[in-house]
Amino acid sequence: MRIAGLQKLTLLDYPEHTAATVFLPGCNFRCPFCHNAALVLDPNDTSGDTAVEEFFAFLDKRHGLLDGVCITGGEPLLQPDLADFCARIKHAGFSVKLDTNGSFPEVLRALVEAELVDYVAMDVKNAPERYAETVGVPGFDIAPISDSISYLLSDVVPYEFRTTVVRELHTLADLVALSHWIAGASAWHLQSFVDTDTVLAGTGILHPYAPDELETLLPELRQAVPNTHLRGV
Repeated sequence: MRIAGLQKLTLLDYPEHTAATVFLPGCNFRCPFCHNAALVLDPNDTSGDTAVEEFFAFLDKRHGLLDGVCITGGEPLLQPDLADFCARIKHAGFSVKLDTNGSFPEVLRALVEAELVDYVAMDVKNAPERYAETVGVPGFDIAPISDSISYLLSDVVPYEFRTTVVRELHTLADLVALSHWIAGASAWHLQSFVDTDTVLAGTGILHPYAPDELETLLPELRQAVPNTHLRGV
């Protein structure tokens, strides 16, 4: 297991929990709006790594201060040692929140059924018709995404869906179609794209919606997912 980055405290990423966030390298998507491009394009760069034992030594000193660990990426479910890593976190007395793009439903199911994950945040990228374009993988088969969505909608584990909204990739019609795909979800968070020098597409290529524009989308989206909210806007 490689830890390519460590954020020692987040009050936002894990609902109602204080947490640390670990970033795992590698991803099977090439979303142009991804803000962790280094983890995606250069997963073998170990310059920012935190040793696993160093991470667990850090956790040992955070009992009473942290409730859990957020595991993000990249795409964490690519890591063959993820189950063991989650088990060790749980054994240390912390809960686990997993971020995933949903493209490995069987791995997700195995982790949840083994009670190694306490909360799942799945990125749902766009309406089905625009999924391949949005994830940067021509011809991408959305069947695994549908499987992961259906699994989470069955309420087997606390979860949320989230979507990064980009002006060049998302119309209202796209978001409405996406809302129907995840209809009845317990929570859906829309976050506006933020342009930085770490974005995969490069700076100045993609653009966000203004906060008031996103606000005007909510009533229609809430017809399918009543608990739809903006995050970080």
